[in-house]
Amino acid sequence: MTTAVLAETIARLAEQGSDAPRDGVREAFAALRSALSAGSVRAAEPDDASPSGWKVNAWVKQGILLGFRFGVNADVSADHGRWPFVDKDTLPLKRIDVGAGVRIVPGGSTVRDGAFLGRGVICMPPMYINIGAYVGDETLVDSHALVGSCAQIGRRVHLSAAAQIGGVLEPVGALPVIVEDDVLVGGNCGVYEGTVVKRRAVLAAGVIVTGSTPIYDIPHQRVIEPSPGEPLVVPEGAVVVPGTRPIASGPGREWGLSLATPVIVKYRDERTSARTALEQWIR
Repeated sequence: MTTAVLAETIARLAEQGSDAPRDGVREAFAALRSALSAGSVRAAEPDDASPSGWKVNAWVKQGILLGFRFGVNADVSADHGRWPFVDKDTLPLKRIDVGAGVRIVPGGSTVRDGAFLGRGVICMPPMYINIGAYVGDETLVDSHALVGSCAQIGRRVHLSAAAQIGGVLEPVGALPVIVEDDVLVGGNCGVYEGTVVKRRAVLAAGVIVTGSTPIYDIPHQRVIEPSPGEPLVVPEGAVVVPGTRPIASGPGREWGLSLATPVIVKYRDERTSARTALEQWIR
């Protein structure tokens, strides 16, 4: 089934909702899951014509939702039933062999089928990659990190321990979280609500960025906020650290309270790149 035919089929089935033929939905979803696993279909893809540089493929997200809706709970226990799990029968785990060039270190990690992992990807336990996610070549997903449904992660990205890359499955027209090539996401960071992190950016440990979070850019003396209908974009090469801003009115001002906010303190240079390159020693 070609991509065009698959997209048309899924769009038609989604329009039928709960009245769609069960066997037809499951067959189409299996084809979609296979294409997502191979990386030939993506939930979002680069688009030079878009202000964010990306466009969403809503039909892919429609298909994933159909897969959830038309699946039934099944016993998917591991270790001959001694490690019990129950999940939708349409959402098996991804099968990865040595030839894929991917390292999944033992210790409780899970990758759902329908996620793409490029060559040289390293997954440290325990971590989780959800359906529809795309993880580019040579990216490191560290312990306790999450790559949410449909999130798009570039090449040579470092997702540090406990980093949370949120998934955006609904609404289907919303752009998922995008992390472009050569980005460092520090420990305990959170990137949510369709935020786009441009290439070579550095998020220091503890930075939280959402689709509505203002980012204070000190070098350029500006506040970065999303344009109407567009995602928040962390600029290329930005070095972002956790900061605070005072509450300007009401009791919060009287009490001297501040709100957490990300702050760009500099833009990436050779010294920053040398520090982030230290991870290459573990590969």
